[in-house]
This record gives sequence, C-alpha cells and structure tokens, in this order.
Amino acid sequence: MILAALAVTACTTDDAYTLDDFTQKYKQAEGQDPTPTPEADTLNVAIVYAGTTATATGDVDKVTITKSGADVTVTVTTEQFLRLTLSGTSTDGSLLVYSQRAWGLVLNGLQLTNADGSAINNQCSKWLYVTLADGTENTLTDGTAYTDQTFDQKGTFFSEGQILLAGTGKLTVNGNAKSGIVSDDYIVIDGGTLDINVTSTGGRGIKVNEGLTINGGTTTITTKGACKIETADGVRDTTSAAGIKTDSLFVMTAGTLTITSSGDGGKGINATDSVIVRGGMLNITTTGSNDVGKPKGIKSDKAIVVSGGTTTVKVSKSWACDNGVETEDPTKRLTVEGSPLVKTLQKRMVNISYE
Repeated sequence: MILAALAVTACTTDDAYTLDDFTQKYKQAEGQDPTPTPEADTLNVAIVYAGTTATATGDVDKVTITKSGADVTVTVTTEQFLRLTLSGTSTDGSLLVYSQRAWGLVLNGLQLTNADGSAINNQCSKWLYVTLADGTENTLTDGTAYTDQTFDQKGTFFSEGQILLAGTGKLTVNGNAKSGIVSDDYIVIDGGTLDINVTSTGGRGIKVNEGLTINGGTTTITTKGACKIETADGVRDTTSAAGIKTDSLFVMTAGTLTITSSGDGGKGINATDSVIVRGGMLNITTTGSNDVGKPKGIKSDKAIVVSGGTTTVKVSKSWACDNGVETEDPTKRLTVEGSPLVKTLQKRMVNISYE
C-alpha cells in the first residue's frame, strides 16, 4: 500500500545534512502520511507494456498521456495524488513522469528496457513512493549509450526528488551506461528485494545527492565498471565505480546490504558525510586494483560509526574502512560503539558483530 499525502512538499537543498536533520526530514514525511490517501483524492492509472506498444487504463482523462511506441510520458496537473501501476514487458520502452505533487509508483510484474536512456525517469522534485507488489519480479534495464534529452537522465531509474521504496516484491536494476538508481535528493529503503548490477565506467549502484537510509529489505549491489578518467583545464579527475555513492549521509538501521565491487579503484560505500551502521547486516567486498583509483570498502569524508548489527568488509587493496584520518592504525579509521561480540579491525578486513 502506498502512503501519500497531498500536503507533502519538496525538501530544501541544504549544503549538508546532519544525522538529526536527515532523520527528522524522514520522520516528518512519515508523520504526514499516517493513512493511505482516500480513493476520492487518488488518480489510479495502469500502464501495461507489450513489446513496442503500451496501453493506459483508469483515470486517463484526468492526466495527460503521450506515447511514442512504448515510450510513455505522463503529465499530472491536478491536485490529486497519482497512483501509477506498471506491468508487462518491453525491450524498447520507458516511462517519463512530470508532476507538481508527490506521487506513487507500483511495480507489478514489469520488465522494461530503454536502449537509449533511463527506463524510469521521474521529473518531479517531490516524494516518489515506490511499491514492489507482493510476489512480483520486476526488471529495469538501460542501454549502453543515452540519447541527449532536454531533461536529466542519470541512471536506469532516475528521480529528481526523494524516493521511498517499500513492498515485498523484487526489483532488478541493470545499469549499462551510467548508474542504477539515482536521486538528486535522498532515498529511503524500507523493504523489498533489490538486485542492482552496474557495468558502466565509473558507475554507481545507488547514487544520491542528499543521503541514503536503509531500514529494511534485502539489497544486493554488484559493480564491475572501470575507473572513469577525465581531464579539464589540465587537471585530471578520476571517478571510481561504487556500490553506493552519497554526497551526504549513509545510515543503516536494519535489513541486509551486500556490495561487491571489482573495478579499478572500486568502492563499496563512498560518502561525503558520515557512514552510520546501527543495525542490520552489511557485507562489502572489493577486489579491484589500485592502478588508477584507490579501492576501499567504506570511505567517508567525516566518520564511520558502527553501533549495532553485523558489519563485514574485505578488500584486496587499500583500506577496508577509511574515515580520512591519516594513520596506519586501522582501529582509528572507524569508531566502534558499545561492546560487540566480535571485533576484528585490520587494514584489509573489518568484522564487527553485536549479534
């Protein structure tokens, strides 16, 4: 069931979130959604993909839908909440949504490939509530190159706004040109099974500008992309593939997250702000070389704090955990709170368990 409220507003673009700021924003959003939106205030539209075509049913007279083959654009201009359900199969299709309000997306047995861009593209800067329907398997895939558009398309599943992902179904995301799941805001994962595979140069499994919280579900991320090298004004810049890249916080409270990275300089979690693990099971393995980039299991520009659950990080090169402190002592490269039952802190292997 998608929870949504008509009063939800877009979050502001702060320079950086503290942990309390990030948590409070999420709690406020939940507080605005104590019950499902009444059906009278909801537009229900279903799109079924079938090869090179797509068929829309439901409240289609209250939204604007345009199609080019199986490339579907939905524009919402009313004050009502859109619940959009996708199913079917297309190897040459996509979804592009414009909305001024938060909206909901139900993936109900969808196999969608867009050979020249994002499979799903949300051009709304407000909440996108994604439900993986019970018992369904869904797959999103992009091509190896994107056609230039007037709108951003930064990955296979791209959203300008926040994403809240829940449900009990499964979603497989294949990123061949860029990244897998991308939000220009932040992402919260509350449930479901995610299987993200990225093979692009410098690609990320999940990329967020404002932060990522994992509160449940089972997420597996595999990146195999090489290090991306760019030179501008004589300055060389390298971008390594990563399971997760956040320009703010990473917070994990529950669930299971498994990341495997094999590209040169590839990283498990790469965070501009802190990496905080309070619970759940986190497993990271990096096997890439350090010819160009520096492969690390967890890299944070501020702090790495573990206080619950089980965290296992193994690397073949460089550091398992790196909080930016210049030291050869692996015990100072992260902070372990409380009294875990297992605590092994080595340069290339970290194992912490409270369970």
